Amino acid sequence: MSDETASAPPPARRSAGTGERGGVVLVILAVVALLLIVLPLVALLTQVRWGSLLDDLTTAGAREALWLSLRTTVTSALLASFFGTPLAWWLSRLRGRAAAWTRAVVTVPLVLPPVVAGVALLDAWGRSGLLGRAVTAVTGEPVPYSWVRVVMAETFVAMPFFVLVAEGAFRGLDARWSRTAEVLGASRWFTLRHVLVPMTLPGLLAGLTLAWARAFGEFGATITFAGSYPGRTQTGPLAVYQALDISQDAATALAALMLALCVVLLALLRGHWVGAGGERR
Repeated sequence: MSDETASAPPPARRSAGTGERGGVVLVILAVVALLLIVLPLVALLTQVRWGSLLDDLTTAGAREALWLSLRTTVTSALLASFFGTPLAWWLSRLRGRAAAWTRAVVTVPLVLPPVVAGVALLDAWGRSGLLGRAVTAVTGEPVPYSWVRVVMAETFVAMPFFVLVAEGAFRGLDARWSRTAEVLGASRWFTLRHVLVPMTLPGLLAGLTLAWARAFGEFGATITFAGSYPGRTQTGPLAVYQALDISQDAATALAALMLALCVVLLALLRGHWVGAGGERR
């Protein structure tokens, strides 16, 4: 044994009391974090007038708003997955500076303020927008203030969620699967459809769930780009906002119903989005 080794101080031992205190602190912090999430939801449910729930929902225009929300968010999530899957696959294969910049552009809607996203959509697809002028020239009409604009806004803000999760799923695959398919003569499109997508399905479903949830809660970009016209562009979140000017009880009832829908859907899909990150239960 060398002199340096012999003179080294013995490793410090943590006392059992210090470890227990650290564990207690972690538990306290975890409980506080959980309460910060749960308490507002519980408070919302406690304020619902259950005896007059149906009347309050009618006042808030719940049926039309929720039907529009479900129709547009499902459409947006499907569009995000249809176009986002090839994009995620491509990003998973890119390397170097090009990959970093492309990924940064794709994730911009995640951090962009929703109203700014709405302004950007107006500048792109509005009557005098970059692409809106071309649409008007071809069809004679601008992009209509209808559910189409709602879908465009929701897809814009929701697609990055799908792409990031799907890219992670593709990166997690063994590259030998793709190389084997190519050696056997399969095209990239065939490999993506029949090899990679089935193998990454839990991750893709997780991305689809997150994209739908983001679209379901979208507010700022939608009201800026599509407006809030009952029966045409007024989704659930917009109806809640408008109901606040009419009746607090109506707004609370509709908000509680939307909360219930989110919880039910996430519970039904739990096996898929948990399976994306680990073992299914």
